Amino acid sequence: MKTGLILVGGGLANSLIAHRILIERPDFPLLVVERGASLGGNHTWSFHDSDLTDGQRRWMEPLIASHWSSHELRFPRRRRTIDDGYNSVSSERLHDVVAPALGDRMRLETDVAEVNPDGIELANGERIEARAVIDGRGDPGGSHLDVAFQKVLGIFARLAEPHGLSGPILMDATVEQVDGYRFVYTLPFSDTEVLIEDTYYSDEPDLDHHRLRKDIEDYAKKQGWIIAAVTGEEKGVLPITLGGDIDAFWAEGSAGVARSGMRGAFFHPTTGYSLPEAVRLADKIAGISDLEGASLFELTHRRSKEMWRRTGYYRLLNRMLFRAAEPEQRYRIFERFYGLSEGLIRRFYAGRLHWIDKVRILTGKPPVPVHRALQCLSENRRPKKTLSSSSRGAM
Repeated sequence: MKTGLILVGGGLANSLIAHRILIERPDFPLLVVERGASLGGNHTWSFHDSDLTDGQRRWMEPLIASHWSSHELRFPRRRRTIDDGYNSVSSERLHDVVAPALGDRMRLETDVAEVNPDGIELANGERIEARAVIDGRGDPGGSHLDVAFQKVLGIFARLAEPHGLSGPILMDATVEQVDGYRFVYTLPFSDTEVLIEDTYYSDEPDLDHHRLRKDIEDYAKKQGWIIAAVTGEEKGVLPITLGGDIDAFWAEGSAGVARSGMRGAFFHPTTGYSLPEAVRLADKIAGISDLEGASLFELTHRRSKEMWRRTGYYRLLNRMLFRAAEPEQRYRIFERFYGLSEGLIRRFYAGRLHWIDKVRILTGKPPVPVHRALQCLSENRRPKKTLSSSSRGAM
């Protein structure tokens, strides 16, 4: 068997690549191979209106499960509502939109044993050849990126009475600060349906499922919410990059194979947001008339390295967060940041900071000791801890 393009892994990035190609070329010969029972797994990905262009928003529209016109942030000394629209894509919606368009160009519950630039070998020994292959199977492991972690446990809850929220709470850091910077993230899907996630910017990837579940239930009680039923759960760990060697990262793994998503380090270094970069990469790939293995590898390799160079400032901020601030005081960095202008905050999320924005973020009374901040200027790499799983693609 031979096809035009094989997308190994049916997560967000590869599903968006397939979706974008099929919008332009509905009959394009491609194949998505996913080890799970559905595309997208069990995740919720979110993004800000300002993260995407109008054109990108149009082709993403069918995938958006929820939209809000503003979002709220809560800290001990600051409470703020930001008028920047916020959107969520559920794994269910992703599957419901992309899977029918793929039809028989999709293999679920299928394990891949080997990936090459011109094809793949399945665990059952079957060989499938292609003109191009993109590997999007999540974190590749290895020790070449120095990371800390954003770890999450969330429950989908149906409440006995309306919650009273007008929009999402992206960060409620008024909660007890333990295990690094802790906040609760809440998405209200209806008057009585919410996703409540307990989130930690932590030095360690381990999740104490029992404790976090109880903490979420306690948080709901403090908000005056009575949980009538828990309808679902999601959990995982996202990398927060502090430094590393992007060349060595790409040198490890299947030589000459194009990558997408976490596999290619296409995520926001500080927030863990992956959807905007996945959209941009899908746009770029769909615009190539002749999809061929070597050119796709060159494209994804180059874009990943360019993104790495472009986001060095974010890694500096991450090192200040994790190495200069005491764990229980990390919230103060975010509390100060969210006092800045809405325009700067939007550009921060979108990865489009101006030089004056970078100066503004670092000026004024620092929330960390100056001598410790200065020690963070160098991007010396430390050994990487292994990710235990991959969580929601965005906050």
